[in-house]
Amino acid sequence: MVATVLVGMLCAHLLCFAVMFLLISKRLHGKKMGMDYFAMGNLLLGLAYVLQLLEGGPAWSLMSVVNHTFSLASPVAYWLGAMRFFGYSVPLWHPLLIFSVSYGAAQVLVQWSLGPVARYAMLSGMSALLFFVMVMTVIYGIRTFARDLYGEMVFFAVLISGICVLNALKFMKLLEGGLDALQMDGTFQKVFYIYMSSLATVLPPSIIWLVLRRLTDELRNIAARDPMTQLFNRRGLTDALKQHFNAREATPAYLLIVDVDHFKRINDTHGHQVGDTVLCHVAEVLGATVRRGDLVGRIGGEEFVVICLEGDLAGVMQLAERLRVAIEAQALRISGVAQPLLCTITVGVSHAFARAEDLEEAMQQADAALYCGKAGGRNRVELAQPVYNPA
Repeated sequence: MVATVLVGMLCAHLLCFAVMFLLISKRLHGKKMGMDYFAMGNLLLGLAYVLQLLEGGPAWSLMSVVNHTFSLASPVAYWLGAMRFFGYSVPLWHPLLIFSVSYGAAQVLVQWSLGPVARYAMLSGMSALLFFVMVMTVIYGIRTFARDLYGEMVFFAVLISGICVLNALKFMKLLEGGLDALQMDGTFQKVFYIYMSSLATVLPPSIIWLVLRRLTDELRNIAARDPMTQLFNRRGLTDALKQHFNAREATPAYLLIVDVDHFKRINDTHGHQVGDTVLCHVAEVLGATVRRGDLVGRIGGEEFVVICLEGDLAGVMQLAERLRVAIEAQALRISGVAQPLLCTITVGVSHAFARAEDLEEAMQQADAALYCGKAGGRNRVELAQPVYNPA
């Protein structure tokens, strides 16, 4: 009786959260983050437990075959949903259909050749294997594509490991004691259903939390980026610089202001659409030329900023020259314009600064150097004048 109540509660949890996941996916429109896949996983597992309640015990029937197929198809849907959450484009229906047909045929073969115990043991063994693969995927994700979700991924790995272990134990109990190991009111089955009910209570809100965190991160990223070039804006540069200087043993930084020469003439001659194309081209070249770890941003109009977080003044001046040469060397071919469009940049370089609070002063230094570079003929690199501190 206790196990039956637990399974009933488990069904209610799974089916309710399946509906919730589906509703959330509808609100997310184009970028569903795998929520529709998670909804399918919950639906399949909830229906599998409904069928188990209707069966009343181990049996050989079409209902039992569908039950086992849904039970194993659900972790496949969860795994595919996790891949979608992390940006991998994977289909849902085709893999689920192939898996379901294949496992249904395998059940018939095992039932006829090895008997019912082997079929139920196959379900537990395959479940343990699938969840083990999921745990390994989570561990791999912690080291690669999910580093920013370290705590959450460790939490999921621990919970999924529990399912894996319980299914492995059920597999061994079936081999030792036969179908008696599946008695609903047996101690092991009660422990199994208590754990599954706990997971059905904890995991869905955790998945929703992950989606909310990802959405929040994206909103924060949007707020820190220039919408046209996707480079940092002033806010993004300030936040990234604070993170750098808050780190231990942070090195001084240098700031470069990069200005596209005669940009107003480009806009007036070719139109603002071509001007926007030029800005995106300059942003792309800057991003490809700077060193790994340097910060690149656009602070308005035709002005860009590069913050060099490593190296000395000589290295920074060499980088500034590389940026100038790279822009000058890459002519831009634009549809409707007969000749390739050549553009150049003038770069003003600040002196070293070691605090995020000094960013504004560094920008003033670089801006003054930029003004001198423009007055000197443009298409050049200019270092800020030394700062004198009278005693």
